[in-house]
Amino acid sequence: MKPLEGKVALVAGGTRGAGRGIAMELGAAGATVYITGRTTRNEISEYGRPETIEETADLVNNLGGTGIAIQVDHLIHEQVQSLIEKIEKEHGKLDILVNDIWGSEYLVDWNTKVWEHSLKKGLRMLHLAIDTHLITSHYALPLLIKNEGGLVIEMTDGTKEYNNENYRSPMFYDLAKTSVIRIAEGLAHELEQHHCTAVSLTPGWMRSEIMLDHFGVKEENWLDATKKEPHFVISETPRYVGRAVAALAGDVEVSRWNGQSLSSGKLAQVYGFTDLDGSQPDCWRYIVEVQNAGKQADATGYR
Repeated sequence: MKPLEGKVALVAGGTRGAGRGIAMELGAAGATVYITGRTTRNEISEYGRPETIEETADLVNNLGGTGIAIQVDHLIHEQVQSLIEKIEKEHGKLDILVNDIWGSEYLVDWNTKVWEHSLKKGLRMLHLAIDTHLITSHYALPLLIKNEGGLVIEMTDGTKEYNNENYRSPMFYDLAKTSVIRIAEGLAHELEQHHCTAVSLTPGWMRSEIMLDHFGVKEENWLDATKKEPHFVISETPRYVGRAVAALAGDVEVSRWNGQSLSSGKLAQVYGFTDLDGSQPDCWRYIVEVQNAGKQADATGYR
């Protein structure tokens, strides 16, 4: 079954990580997926990472969707405007917008005070995390609201509840991730009269390419990372949050979530999807009840 066949999606920031997992699951559900990012087979971004937007498009195609890779720097207005004009020309509509642009893993100096953190890196982080989402929405939403039922998903790290109760040092990171949640709330108000929906969504502790490299493991042997960090036992693949997005996009009553802060683990309980291994990791509950509580790592009852 291809529940999203005929739907057109834009995954802004789909080169790797959550964006790649989301693009793949939208493709598996039959959608046409535009995948944007800065790294192509011919040009590498400041990340210096090997993943490319063309690879993501190939993965989408292999799963039965239609993947279209377009190189875009979402801080450059003209490139974003040109992208949306291309989508409109080729399809006349946009059903799903996933704002997943981030690009700042290597800019974060964890647990540093605002006066200790590199100001240059901190401000760059905010531009990449917030400006890109606003710029993309500015150009994309006039096309999305042409038809009722459009969906905007603002990708972040942490639920509203968790982020409100826990300061995510450094300040630049905290602002980046909480601001995206607020953007989704604002878009919910602005889109409601057009019968479109906006939500914020967070994965749990995601086994992205960068995270796997950090622990020196592959997806096939990811459990070896728990020798260094036992709480990594609650981690999930990028496809898990991808399945959350696909579930939302296929829900005819998705407007019930308008303005809400959601997580992959919460939506798995509602829609019944699983991660690739058949489990349903509930990361944010685990972090509060086990990790932050100082208990020994044990995912029993949390996946």
